[in-house]
Amino acid sequence: MLRGSALRVTRPRVAVLSAVHAHPHADTDSIIGAVRRELPKVSHQAVYDSLHALTAAGLVRRIQPAGSVARYESRTGDNHHHVVCRSCGDVADVDCTVGEAPCLTASDDGGFSIDEAEITYWGLCPSCS
Repeated sequence: MLRGSALRVTRPRVAVLSAVHAHPHADTDSIIGAVRRELPKVSHQAVYDSLHALTAAGLVRRIQPAGSVARYESRTGDNHHHVVCRSCGDVADVDCTVGEAPCLTASDDGGFSIDEAEITYWGLCPSCS
């Protein structure tokens, strides 16, 4: 994956990518914790740099629901959306609303050629409701 995206393969990048795959929608602190179980001496900066590189390469996606810290996921390129619990902050994937991307038609596209819609649904998860 890394080489295919023209990224150098490093232990921190491999560990970060594995952590994001294992913990969808994890925040940076959770990813650091997961990576440190594999690489105890990895620095915060190495994890931040890896997340930045992996996001820029399109191998992970950074999301940040309103009022939340940044979270990362490995599901990329399919224009899916998210549902967020207002109580505990749990995040889950929701497939495209209807049909193919961009899922919705803007009432006025302002001349833009729209290719993606990002939607966040809010509510209570089963545990909190």
